[in-house]
Amino acid sequence: MLRGAIIGLGNVAVEVHAPAWGRCADVQIVAVSDTAPARRAMAEARLPEARWYAEGEELLAREPLDFVDICTPPGSHAALIAAALARGLHVLCEKPLVVTSEDLARVTALAERHRRAVHTVHNWHHAPIIARTAELVRQGRIGRVTRVMWQTLRVQPAATSNGGGTNWRLDPRLAGGGVLTDHGWHVFYLLGDWIAGLPTAVTARLEQRRHTAAPVEDTATVTVTFPDATAEIFLTWAADRRQNVLELVGTTGRIAVHGDTVLLQGDGTQEQWSCPPPLENGSVHPDWFDPELAAFLRAATGRTTRAANLREAWLCGTLETAARESSRGGGVAVALPKLPPPLG
Repeated sequence: MLRGAIIGLGNVAVEVHAPAWGRCADVQIVAVSDTAPARRAMAEARLPEARWYAEGEELLAREPLDFVDICTPPGSHAALIAAALARGLHVLCEKPLVVTSEDLARVTALAERHRRAVHTVHNWHHAPIIARTAELVRQGRIGRVTRVMWQTLRVQPAATSNGGGTNWRLDPRLAGGGVLTDHGWHVFYLLGDWIAGLPTAVTARLEQRRHTAAPVEDTATVTVTFPDATAEIFLTWAADRRQNVLELVGTTGRIAVHGDTVLLQGDGTQEQWSCPPPLENGSVHPDWFDPELAAFLRAATGRTTRAANLREAWLCGTLETAARESSRGGGVAVALPKLPPPLG
């Protein structure tokens, strides 16, 4: 029986993580923490056997644990992960793993030093429509992918449950960034399912089109360059509709994703599949979480390598850092560094 704790009891913890842990026969959540006292009653109702702590640091200091599940806003991730690793705990963490390149390097080094799993929730891998698309690419149905076009259109940031009429996604101290941090991370780790090799450069422009009072970007236009392919990404909280659009162009065909439909065109033929739900349905996606939880437990118990997911997180963080640097320079191309030795 593995003993774990949840730190942060916002929407994703309550609606996704807590129910999923309850379905694991060999795991017990023994403690929970949140800085909002009002959530204690909810925690006691959902996880009656878990002890309550007002601060995550106190929980880590007092509880004998095997792992911690971090569901706090991104700005707090690095310190909590470092504290957990220092106590020899495995870490499951909502994306983004951390929000600065310095924290990314520090967390990676700590994970290697303590030989513990640090697993970021990359749940969009498990969306039925994404899984079908990745399968078609692996089967070579469109040849080698040379171009990816992705759009995430939203009319506003996703709601949060931190109260007071505020949204932590618009506070850079808590969120780390705006739409690029919130949605770009998903796109960045999915690129590895479609495009061979590692990216070499990034160009980006970050804007405030609608939420001009907030000190974070609400729109991001990003191009990621690979040796033999490009990815063109557009993300916005300033659209007039909620939608995700994906197109992959290969050497022998193309795949288009709209709504819950995957359309394959190639070799003079056309096929399509219905893969509900659409990516734009909801923002917490509980149906996509269980495979991530299972992958974390396999890594934590030594049944699979600890490096694969951390490698994805490193790429995501590196791409976001480069995109912000590019935008500050007026959209100049920024070359990407090589992966650090532990992940190479």
